Amino acid sequence: MLFNQANLPYWIFLGMGVFLFLFVIISGGGDADADADVDAEFDADTDGDFSFGEVLGWVGIGKAPLILLLATDLSSWGVFGLILNSVAIGMINGAFSAFVSSAILLISLIFSLLLGRFIAELIGKIFADFSEDVSSDRLIGCVGTVTSFYIPNEKVGKIGQVDVLDPKQNYLTISAALPEWATISPQRGDQVIVIENQPQNYLVIAKDTTDEQLWLDNSSQKNKT
Repeated sequence: MLFNQANLPYWIFLGMGVFLFLFVIISGGGDADADADVDAEFDADTDGDFSFGEVLGWVGIGKAPLILLLATDLSSWGVFGLILNSVAIGMINGAFSAFVSSAILLISLIFSLLLGRFIAELIGKIFADFSEDVSSDRLIGCVGTVTSFYIPNEKVGKIGQVDVLDPKQNYLTISAALPEWATISPQRGDQVIVIENQPQNYLVIAKDTTDEQLWLDNSSQKNKT
C-alpha cells in the first residue's frame, strides 16, 4: 500500500523534508528566517481582532528557524499522508475517489502544521545548545552580524539569531534578543554587540548607535561605583 501511485505526493513531501533536514545539519542549524518580524510584516491586528500575524505564529512562523520548520512540516505531511492514504486505500479499495484523496491531503496538512511547530522548536533548541555556550560570558562585548530578519525585543518573547566572532576567532550562532530599554531594532546584516548572557539567549544592541552609547555610559558608571 505504501508504494501505491496515490502515495506519490507524500513520498515527494517526505523526500523534500529529509533533504531540508540534511541541509540544516550541514549548515549547522540553517537560517533563522523564522524569527522574521511577523507582527511588522503581516500583523493586521486592530482593537484586539484576530490577526494574520497570530495565525502565522500559531503554525510556528516566528517561533522556530523557518527552514527547520519547513523541513519538519514537509516530513510530517509526508508521514501522516502515507499512513492515512495507505489505510484508506486498504479499506476503500476500488472506491478510492478524488474527494477522499483531497480530504486526506488536507487532514494530513493540518496534522503536520499542528505538530511541526513543536517539533521544530524542540530541534531548534537542540541546535542552539550545540552551536553556543550559554554558560559562558566570553561573548560579552563581542560584535556579531544579524542573520535573522530582525532582532526582537525580549519583552515580546521572541528571539533572533546572530553570528558572533568570539575571542578565539570562532564563529558561533547564538539566539539573541534586545533588552527592554533598547530603541533600535537591528535588521538582517546589521552589526550588534553582545551585552548580556541569559539562560536561554543573549541580549544584544545595535552597534554604533545611541543604544551602544547608553550601554557604554551605564557600564562606565557601574565601574566607577
